[in-house]
Amino acid sequence: GGGGWSGSKGGDIEISKPTQHVIEQTAVRVLSNGDVCAQFTVNLPARGRTIQGHRAVQIFDQTLPQMVQKALVYTSLDSAAVTRHVLNVEDQEWVRANLEIRGLVGFIPDGAILPRKSGADDKPMEDKKRDGEGDDSTPNLVRFQSPNTLRVSFELPNMGKTLSGIGIRKGITLIVGGGFHGKSTLLSALQLGMYNKLPGDGREFCVCTANAVKIRAEDGRNVSKVNISPFINNLPFGQTTESFTTADASGSTSQATNIMEALEMGAKTLLIDEDTCATNFMIRDDKMMQLVHKDKEPITPFLYKAKTLSKQGISIILVVGSCGDFFDIADTTILMDSYSCHDVTARAKEIASAKKANGGALAATKATFGNVTPRCPVGDAFKPSGKVTVRSKTVVSYGDFDLDLSGLEQLVSKEQTNAISLALQRLSVVLSRDSKMTIFQVLIQLNTLFDQAGGLDILSNGQFDGTLARPRVFEIAGAINRLRAEGSFVQLTP
Repeated sequence: GGGGWSGSKGGDIEISKPTQHVIEQTAVRVLSNGDVCAQFTVNLPARGRTIQGHRAVQIFDQTLPQMVQKALVYTSLDSAAVTRHVLNVEDQEWVRANLEIRGLVGFIPDGAILPRKSGADDKPMEDKKRDGEGDDSTPNLVRFQSPNTLRVSFELPNMGKTLSGIGIRKGITLIVGGGFHGKSTLLSALQLGMYNKLPGDGREFCVCTANAVKIRAEDGRNVSKVNISPFINNLPFGQTTESFTTADASGSTSQATNIMEALEMGAKTLLIDEDTCATNFMIRDDKMMQLVHKDKEPITPFLYKAKTLSKQGISIILVVGSCGDFFDIADTTILMDSYSCHDVTARAKEIASAKKANGGALAATKATFGNVTPRCPVGDAFKPSGKVTVRSKTVVSYGDFDLDLSGLEQLVSKEQTNAISLALQRLSVVLSRDSKMTIFQVLIQLNTLFDQAGGLDILSNGQFDGTLARPRVFEIAGAINRLRAEGSFVQLTP
């Protein structure tokens, strides 16, 4: 309420707002004994410093029981809709679990609605022309349709129907096409494919392997003790890159770091969009190679490392619209044309065979990838020097530091960030000064605790907290890696 200091205020009831993604969270959950537990806050009505007792009684005696009855009691709900929701989500999980045995890393079903309403609204785009609301400038909604040559099918166990769509195979897949034709939209659907979607979202059954990580350049990010020598070495003045540390990474060093950190955490699929990449990290063309000798260039372009990664079991899905040199290493090439999907693999291979990239230097390279050096987080470094506040999905005030998580594009809710901030603070408690646990071991152990009966409650230190959602280990690691804390890592020596 309003009315200034003496006016009546409060009385509102707040609970975490759901997203389009089905994620384990603490706002509402079913306990192991079958009870439904809802956690929310009630701001008691007050005038100045005095609680308004009669209004408070009304809230607890009438409003809350009515809300619980309508929202949480099964007999008040549409039982058929609840059943459809559960079966749909279970089938999405089943399709994702079957990608590996089909030799796939991703799947987009025919009929999927990939575009969103806007950059600020994650709901599906509506076909306004169909509804008679659009004008000549309103684009028609194009539902996804897979090319025949890449189509695969799944027999859904719950829904009892056949689901067909494009299967993204293991290896190196390029998504090509002109600007604004749907390349990044397709990749965006895949990069959130580790989360099940609400029925009606349009991206139901758009799935990707759970260990897929979006990679980008991230100028200015913090880097601590990362071995980026597989991509960057031989720096001027003898500076080492086998234990690279900086508080202000460049585009190329940040992208190299993001890849090495993802591999360190067990990523098996890298999702990359050239629009958010450092050009000098991705490619070097023939003319530049003639002018600047390779002995004077510290960066080994991603183009020269991608095939080696693929041979080691790391799949790559790459959006590219400006450099055809990637045709030489691609296993599959997909063309997006006005949001219509086409298999152009044969044509891309034909073009590549007619003119080898970098005058044949790419085909002739025998270089190995290099090593991923494990690192151990130092617990004391993560003890905050002051208050910790989650300001948004991508910004955490962590004591004296502002932790920027905007580079973690697979975060989907502020509630996940809430959990991440608590996980960071937990490091200073659970890690001893001489701990030799790697970041991979620490977070796999935490993930195991999440799977046990306590779930996310282990983060809240015995307090009730209905504002948490489960993040992946990759995003927790991403936050740990970006925190500007001196001495936060040591490399694990053999």
